[in-house]
Amino acid sequence: GSALLSFLSRVEHCRTMSAPAKKKNPWTPMAAGCIAGGIEAVCVWPMEFIKTQLQLQSKAKGAAQPYNGMISGLSYYVRTTGFFSLYRGLTPTLIGSMPKAGIRFGLNALIKDRLRDKDGNLTPGKNFVAGLGAGVAEALIIVAPVETVKTKCIELNQPFVSGMKHILQTEGASGIYKGAAATAMKQGSNQGLRFMWFNEYKRIVTN
Repeated sequence: GSALLSFLSRVEHCRTMSAPAKKKNPWTPMAAGCIAGGIEAVCVWPMEFIKTQLQLQSKAKGAAQPYNGMISGLSYYVRTTGFFSLYRGLTPTLIGSMPKAGIRFGLNALIKDRLRDKDGNLTPGKNFVAGLGAGVAEALIIVAPVETVKTKCIELNQPFVSGMKHILQTEGASGIYKGAAATAMKQGSNQGLRFMWFNEYKRIVTN
């Protein structure tokens, strides 16, 4: 009895190891990433909104400031203009955050599938490369242009579309990608390390 169970267990182990790893559909993590990115943007936007207002206030000379911190700012807007006023300007960020997270998770899954060995395994180095590729892609497609326009909007106190038009008129299309190389390096290394350690931690916990 025990010998038979041992034999069957070895057969199942050999069958599992020899079976090719099933590749995941990259659209699934991409869709999940888009949803997660949208939820993240909605949750943190009130704090981002107050941070931006504080930056604008610091440039205003001689004007009395109604608040001077995150908590007092949140309280001020809820009390004077209502809770939903904290979500002014969310739409451009939401439009950027959802595809950014979708590209990050979808492309990471796609690269990981290309890098797997015949048993479907990935080394920490390969996980880093997959995260690096996803981070560079999201930086060049979404993060760099959105951050450039956002910074200009804060500087000029203009909405997103007006800030983009201003950059295109004064600096041309290349102005939107100012600092893109540094952003790509930051996002690439950030996501590379994040995905590498996430997968290592998951492997340690599950094993």
